[in-house]
Amino acid sequence: MTTLPIDNTFDDPAQRAPLVLNHHDFGTVTEKICSVNEARRAPRAWYVAFVISLGFLGIFGAMIMYLFATGVGVWGNQNPVMWGFPIINFVFWVGIGHAGTLISAILFLFRQRWRTGINRFAEAMTIFAVICAGTFPGIHIGRVWVFYWMFPIPNQMEMWPQFRSPLVWDVFAIGTYFTVSLLFWYTGMVPDLATFRDRARTKIQAIIYGILALGWRGSVRHWHRYERAYLLLAALATPLVLSVHSVVSFDFAVAQLPGWHTTIFPPYFVAGAIFSGFAMVMTLAIPARQLWGLKDFITLRHLENMTKIILVTGSMVGYAYSMEFFIAWYSGSMYESFAMLNRAFGQYAWAYWIMVTCNVLVPQVFWFRAARQSIPIMFTACLLVNLGMWFERFVIVVTSLAQDYLPSSWAYFTPTWVDLLTLAGSFGLFMTLFLLFCRYLPIIAIAEIKHTMPEALPHGHGAAHRQEPTA
Repeated sequence: MTTLPIDNTFDDPAQRAPLVLNHHDFGTVTEKICSVNEARRAPRAWYVAFVISLGFLGIFGAMIMYLFATGVGVWGNQNPVMWGFPIINFVFWVGIGHAGTLISAILFLFRQRWRTGINRFAEAMTIFAVICAGTFPGIHIGRVWVFYWMFPIPNQMEMWPQFRSPLVWDVFAIGTYFTVSLLFWYTGMVPDLATFRDRARTKIQAIIYGILALGWRGSVRHWHRYERAYLLLAALATPLVLSVHSVVSFDFAVAQLPGWHTTIFPPYFVAGAIFSGFAMVMTLAIPARQLWGLKDFITLRHLENMTKIILVTGSMVGYAYSMEFFIAWYSGSMYESFAMLNRAFGQYAWAYWIMVTCNVLVPQVFWFRAARQSIPIMFTACLLVNLGMWFERFVIVVTSLAQDYLPSSWAYFTPTWVDLLTLAGSFGLFMTLFLLFCRYLPIIAIAEIKHTMPEALPHGHGAAHRQEPTA
């Protein structure tokens, strides 16, 4: 038995309401969550999904090898659309990776206890999405064999990155975000990895989980150091949620191109990233809670809270869409006005209205409580939001480039089969990593779930400690 200090932030009993069923105690919580990983065989649906994901991952690797062997001419990139699917997919995956850090860091700092049921796999989703995003700058630079030139590494040729280039800013932003998010995710798992170590059924499992647990014994000193480290990493990760996608938006905003050169892009991109990230969290959470019987931990309250955030951020994105048109009109620039009108009524109008429908209109169903508590409606809406957010990046990149200042530079962008298979393959990489995580690592934060249970909550304002077993 060890002593774990907790806070007395919530004096209102409604705010301290448990997120797990009252008949669960610490032991049954551990048993139920660990059973996901300790089962000799995963559910049949897991194997089906894993085989499909591996297939798409193989396609992803084959497309990258084909690209390296043949050159970037296999993509649909052309004059004037020099940036095509690679930059679209890069921005899309960076956006997906924002919700995990928001759920874990910002909601943790605001002491929102409802985050505990979803924060672990949301953090994992962040790591895997950033890995997917990081592959695209590496493969679209042209000469991939000198990719290290993007980093400020001293070398005999005195080749240094162009620090005024937003693409170099991306390297630093994504590298920092990935490092901090990985440390944050791993630090939060240490107590749970110790539980897995103590429950290991084979010597190999005991060794692997023992190494990953870093000698955790659940002592007061360990908990004290753990909580301080987790708090510092949360404080460090919080500004990254705002800064990383702002830096990504600079890829476009610092250009002089109509449709890109606008100061609304940083907050617009951040809101869109949180919007798409939460939609992906729900897309993963809804099947996971059904597949592994985790409805006591990923409750309707979690899903309803996330739909409210999707509604708010979706409304912010809709406001940004309207402001783009207003600023184009208010500026008096014929080039800006043409870019916006062409975006909505030109040859890519189909993509623009898919974007508006999925990102602005679909989330409005969450004004209704019945929709916020309907699993099929939530899942369908989140799939459409993911689709709409990919089309948002498509619209920003392609419609701003396809029709240049001179009609002689106008061209219709059409992706090639390599573009489409590379996009599909990136989902294979993401899902393969996520399914492996679900099979071998704690999908739910065991220690944090216990922290919200009735046994762990103070029974009076003076209570400051609780007793909790390490496993």
